[in-house]
Amino acid sequence: MSTRQIIKVKDAGFCFGVKRAMDLALKSAKSEKNHVYTLGPLIHNPQVCEELKKQGIIEAKSLNDIQSGVVILRSHGVPPKLYQEIASLGFKIVDAVCPSVKRVQELAHQLKEEGYEVVVVGEKNHPEVMSIRGTVEGETIVVEGPQEAEKLKLKGLKLHHRKVGIIAQTTQTIDNFKKVVEILLDETKELKIYNTICKAVENIQNESLEVAKQVDLMLVIGGKNSANTTRLCKLCSPITPTYHIELPEEIDLTWLKGVKKIGITGGTSTPHWLIDRVVDRLRR
Repeated sequence: MSTRQIIKVKDAGFCFGVKRAMDLALKSAKSEKNHVYTLGPLIHNPQVCEELKKQGIIEAKSLNDIQSGVVILRSHGVPPKLYQEIASLGFKIVDAVCPSVKRVQELAHQLKEEGYEVVVVGEKNHPEVMSIRGTVEGETIVVEGPQEAEKLKLKGLKLHHRKVGIIAQTTQTIDNFKKVVEILLDETKELKIYNTICKAVENIQNESLEVAKQVDLMLVIGGKNSANTTRLCKLCSPITPTYHIELPEEIDLTWLKGVKKIGITGGTSTPHWLIDRVVDRLRR
C-alpha cells in the first residue's frame, strides 16, 4: 500500500457551462429522431467527445458535413454569421454556448457600439476568441500577452488617440490580463475594462497554485487541446514538477520516485470520472 498523500483540487473538473453543454447534448441524443451533430468538438476533451460519439452524436468539421438534423452549438460559441447560416439551412439548433462566453460576446458588441476599439486578451485561433471577434463589426485586436501588448506601440496603431475597450477570453489568467491592461493604460486616451475571466476558471487556477506549493509533484488532467487545462500546467510548472496527462495510463512511474505528496487538478472541460481514474491508479 502506497504511503503517498494525494491532494486533489476541490473545484477541478466540469464547470457550469460545460455541464450545461453536456446535459443539452445527451438530452438531444435521447430525444431527437434525426441525426445530432456538433459543429467542431462540443468541449476540448477527446475522451468526452469519444463518449458523445458512442451516444450517437456526430462531430462535424464544417456545415458541408451536415445534410440534415440537429446542430448543437459548441460551448466555445459561434460567430453570429455562422449562427444565421445554420438557421438559414433549416437545421434545428440546440444552443449549448456557455453563458459566460455569450456575456463576453455581448460586451464586445456593446463596446463597439459605444465607439471603443475592442481589444481581446486571448489566443487568436481559439474558437472562443473567433466567436467573440465575429460579434463585432469591423476589426478587433487580439493580444495574447504583455509582449504583444508592447508590440502594439510599434505597429502604428496610435491607440493613444482612441477609446479602447478591453475584454478577456474566459479562460485567461488574471495575471496575464492585468499585465496587458497595465501596458494599454499608458497607451490610450480612454480605457474601459471588463474582467470577463470565468470565475470557475479563476477558482481552479488559484486552488491549483495553492496545492502546487504543498506537493512534490502536480498532475494536470485534461485534453491537450484544452486552453484552460494547458494554462494550469504552465501556472504550476514554475512551482513544482508538473505533468499534463489525458489518461491514467500516461503516468510514468519514474515521476513518482521519492515523491510523498501528489497534487491533482484538471481543467473545466475535464470530467470528474477521469480525475477519479487517475487518483485510483495512483492509490494502487
